[in-house]
Amino acid sequence: MEECCSTKPKKENNHHESHDHDHGHSHDIEGKSAFQMFLPAIVSFAILLGGILLDHIVKSDWFAGWIRLCWYLIAYIPVGWPVLKEAFESIKNGDVFSEFFLMGIATVGAFAIGEYPEGVAVMLFYSVGEVFQAMAVTRAQTNIKTLLDQRPDEVTVIRDGKPQTVKAEKVSIGDVIQLKSGEKLGLDGELLSETASFNTAALTGESKPDTKMKGAVVLAGMINLNTVSQVKVTAAYKDSKLSRILEMVQNATSQKAPTELFIRKFAKVYTPIVVFLAIGITLLPYLFVEHYEFRDWLYRALVFLVISCPCALVISIPLGYFGGIGAGSRNGILFKGSNFLDVLATVRQVVMDKTGTLTEGVFKVQEVNINNGFNKDELLKLVNALESKSSHPVATAIHEYAGEIDHSVKLENVEEVAGQGLKATANGKELLVGNFRLIDAAGIRYDFNPENIVDTVIAVAYDQKFAGYLTIDDEVKPDAKVTIDQLKSLGVTVTMLSGDKSSVVQHVAGTLGLQNAFGDLLPEDKVNKVKKIKAKNQTVAFVGDGVNDAPVVALSDVGIAMGGLGSDATIETADVVIQDDRPSRIPMAIRIGKQTKRIVWQNIALAFVVKAVVLILGAGGLATMWEAVFADVGVALLAILNAVRIQRMKF
Repeated sequence: MEECCSTKPKKENNHHESHDHDHGHSHDIEGKSAFQMFLPAIVSFAILLGGILLDHIVKSDWFAGWIRLCWYLIAYIPVGWPVLKEAFESIKNGDVFSEFFLMGIATVGAFAIGEYPEGVAVMLFYSVGEVFQAMAVTRAQTNIKTLLDQRPDEVTVIRDGKPQTVKAEKVSIGDVIQLKSGEKLGLDGELLSETASFNTAALTGESKPDTKMKGAVVLAGMINLNTVSQVKVTAAYKDSKLSRILEMVQNATSQKAPTELFIRKFAKVYTPIVVFLAIGITLLPYLFVEHYEFRDWLYRALVFLVISCPCALVISIPLGYFGGIGAGSRNGILFKGSNFLDVLATVRQVVMDKTGTLTEGVFKVQEVNINNGFNKDELLKLVNALESKSSHPVATAIHEYAGEIDHSVKLENVEEVAGQGLKATANGKELLVGNFRLIDAAGIRYDFNPENIVDTVIAVAYDQKFAGYLTIDDEVKPDAKVTIDQLKSLGVTVTMLSGDKSSVVQHVAGTLGLQNAFGDLLPEDKVNKVKKIKAKNQTVAFVGDGVNDAPVVALSDVGIAMGGLGSDATIETADVVIQDDRPSRIPMAIRIGKQTKRIVWQNIALAFVVKAVVLILGAGGLATMWEAVFADVGVALLAILNAVRIQRMKF
């Protein structure tokens, strides 16, 4: 078994580790219905019930000897054979003292001393527990797969000069994809069109759309904003961002929580001790008991074996963490390992990036400043009509703000001035909309320094007079304020770091009620800030979305990536991925971590207390095989139900 990991092990390759019990039979039940999974147990239960009726109610004379033995053997085989097979496989792999081995010798021993119904019942209930466990694990895995498997199934490829819709996985390196406006790029590639504007907010950490020129690298996850573009594929579909995330999360169980690792190590030592104690219970009384009955003491030893089987712990604890991972996936939160649930439960400092994390990462009109002497509504109609002639993302922001275009506005001599903006004639007067270089070139004066405005500024001049300006900037996410408030209520200190100008950062911090906010930071400055916070010996989580955040994500105790469009580098490095980019998922992730830890410890306490009591009774001959079944399988089922409960909770 793996060595106990540190508080935050980074992405280790554990693909070759032995098949852990938390996957026990999950590979056997893939594609099966619930009825198919429970069918062996149903058959076994029906035959067992018939045997008990013949034993105690009907009491037929013919139901004795080898007929009775064969009847119960037939009841035993559907549920017992798979477990005995697993025990044999475990022994072949060097793991002699597995729970399969314990259940095997306990039930075979029960048959050896004539306790046939007990032998069948123990294996039956154990198998039912295994199916419940496998179903719970599979459901958690399915939740994750369903959430992540959002890769485009089809793309438009140009072949023989004609567009063809083909399966994305069939696209080869070198194929040319046609990307429509608003369409997300499914594979990495090289831009063939002369120019194209992309929403790259999550890939670059910058809120401004990025205009790419011919030959530029474009990545999976970028969204084409305006004209139809062509991209030559440079990476296979299986290497896309979402494909890699899916693979990473499917391997989430390779990173175990310290509690889980401890229980597994404990079981490795505990199980052989139990086997030797059972041998001792069988043989040692011969030296001390006056009327020693081998059969009675063997029965006590078998009861002891069944009770002591650690499956309640070995099943329920990984399942508790699986429940946490499943609850997260249902809410758009991807945990890459159960250990990160434990770490999140102890987080006391959350450091957050601004752009794309607390803000939308898209253009929004923030302020409209129109000078006296101009009618604001009429001027906005003119500006909106002129901007409708442009495909620039800034124009989209203005359209969203101003609303429907008034088609009664008549524009003449419309001209786009490269790098400056648009000009036209409206109502016989010149209308200019663009940056201040356009205004300066027209010789129009204004009485302030535009450099003092931190946001993107769109200047407007009409009839040779400066009419005012619009500021366009990122918008705070609707749930950002709630996020900060919830984190504070959890006793977490929040710090915001950003590469944006300090004035903008402080404005956002004021809006959100944040005390700790720092701007004008380079990536290395963010690293230094996080190092200072970590020096306080508190668990630190960092939340970011751009490539420039990857070093800080790696440095933190738990790195959280905003992954709806998050950069590949950050998602690869992060330990938790917020799939829908909503910051309110961060306090939710912490609550899931805390609840998972609580449920795991409830299961540990339940298993140890019940087993300890029944073990003592079993060794003293006061507990039968039926009490043993409850102490083992009953407790395991209760623990499984408790673990599954987390997936149904609201956070």
